[in-house]
Amino acid sequence: MPPRPRARDLGLPFPGTPGPLNAITDIAGLAVGFCTLTDPARKMRTGVTAILPRPEREAMPVWAGQYTLNGNGEMTGTHWVNDAGYFLGPVMITNTHGVGAAHSGATRWMIEHYCDHFAGAHHAWAMPVVAETYDGVLNDINAMFVRPEHAVAALEARSTGPVAEGSVGGGNGMIAYDFKAGTGTSSRVAAIGGQSWTVGALVQANHGLRPWLSILGRPVGRLMPEGCLREQEAGSIIVVLATDAPLSGLALRQMAKRVALGIGRGGTPGGNNSGDIFLALSTAEPRPMPDAAPALITRQELNIHLIDPLYLAAVEAVEEAVVNAIVAGEEAVTVKPEGRICHAIDTGRLAEIFAREAG
Repeated sequence: MPPRPRARDLGLPFPGTPGPLNAITDIAGLAVGFCTLTDPARKMRTGVTAILPRPEREAMPVWAGQYTLNGNGEMTGTHWVNDAGYFLGPVMITNTHGVGAAHSGATRWMIEHYCDHFAGAHHAWAMPVVAETYDGVLNDINAMFVRPEHAVAALEARSTGPVAEGSVGGGNGMIAYDFKAGTGTSSRVAAIGGQSWTVGALVQANHGLRPWLSILGRPVGRLMPEGCLREQEAGSIIVVLATDAPLSGLALRQMAKRVALGIGRGGTPGGNNSGDIFLALSTAEPRPMPDAAPALITRQELNIHLIDPLYLAAVEAVEEAVVNAIVAGEEAVTVKPEGRICHAIDTGRLAEIFAREAG
């Protein structure tokens, strides 16, 4: 079966200039991998997504900031991100009951791959970032299918090339605005101070109710009301935002806040039952490990008074990534309640909405 078209392929006129892949992997060196677990006979539809910000085997942190719009969810390691402005290792995304397994697998992977960091006499510790959204409508989440080896498999499958979307990795069992959704990505290029910087977003979209859905200002949810599954929101969205711009931890927290504006463009108010949790990271200006750093650390960072183009890039990339997650979705059967159909969005009808208005 050929892959479903991305949102731009349908003629949706998203603003801004994307990178070559229109994906988070437009950030040089950043890699994304998936382990997808599907077995209808076992009511299994879940998985793990891995994002590795740096290609080096050597342990090297990335600057980061975090923001939570609504906290009904989990993203581990963020207490340290908020205090220190950086983290070391991969970012994993899975289902709600898979957080522990994914954390264990990512920790084992770090111990094996960052040998110089964990060897020797000093005390080293691993604190990967692991986030989740709930896939219990399409997956028997209490069976706890995700195991540590699946997190390792996602990391080992990583690639710096095009990123698969929809029902892959942790996005396999996810629903957004009552359409089958999952993983989505997009990127934007912005100019500041005579230089071009890239912002990329990856989302695990599992949020929203159909009547709320708005795409580029069109009330798509009201125009396509068939097949709704829920009367109250019971999902979440995780967003990882990455950039090659040299930003401080404070500026990255401000970037993470703008993710809320990007998902808000799609219509969600950030429901009470939704975990809307965002992480922003920068691969610029490599930060040495604290125990290997000199007493005085010198680094460059972008003047925050000039940062608005990056804020806009973040909002636009997140907005498009959510729509890419939805248009990539493929029909699935629910396990709770059993036997209903979670429909994929009709991409032909979606394209007609925009073609009709353009004409």
